Amino acid sequence: MVFWVYLVLNNLRDTLKPALEKIGRGFASTGLSPNFWTCVGLVIAFASAMVYGFGIEYGLIIGGILLLVSGFFDMVDGQVARVTGKSSNKGSYLDSMFDKIAETAIFLGILIGGYAEPYLILLAITLSLLVSYARAKSDALRIKLQGVGIGERAERLLVIAIIGIIGFMEYAVLIVVIIAAITLIQRMIVTAKNIKEND
Repeated sequence: MVFWVYLVLNNLRDTLKPALEKIGRGFASTGLSPNFWTCVGLVIAFASAMVYGFGIEYGLIIGGILLLVSGFFDMVDGQVARVTGKSSNKGSYLDSMFDKIAETAIFLGILIGGYAEPYLILLAITLSLLVSYARAKSDALRIKLQGVGIGERAERLLVIAIIGIIGFMEYAVLIVVIIAAITLIQRMIVTAKNIKEND
């Protein structure tokens, strides 16, 4: 199942690339900055986390839809930055930090809502943050890891949203644990190999 999820998400990423560029140009025409869209994505992610946390009726469906919308705006900010040429270190920093805050909030919402075993959620949060740390550490070593690994943030949250919507949140969290662990190992291996080559 993990391999199937990986194939589907990879195909989606490649298929949607031209459409995302058009969407980026559309949002750029509003004149609003990439940082504005980053903030919109964070607010919607918090809304999703609260829906999960309150455990309301149809919470998995509503929370999942909000999470997908949040992910959409997370893509929009990057596309707007590329189209307008407004990419900046400040924007990149805010985007990265807001991503981690949003992802942690989502898992906390799932925990409070009681949709999965606490130990699984703890593993998911820990491994997800370690995946991000692995990339940050490699960036500091001037080793680029973008696209390395089967479970980047977008894939992890898509799994949570989509599989959660159909009612299998605990399985979704388990899949996140597996793909995050695999991604962490992949990134450690790639980084270690490149450090040796640089030496």
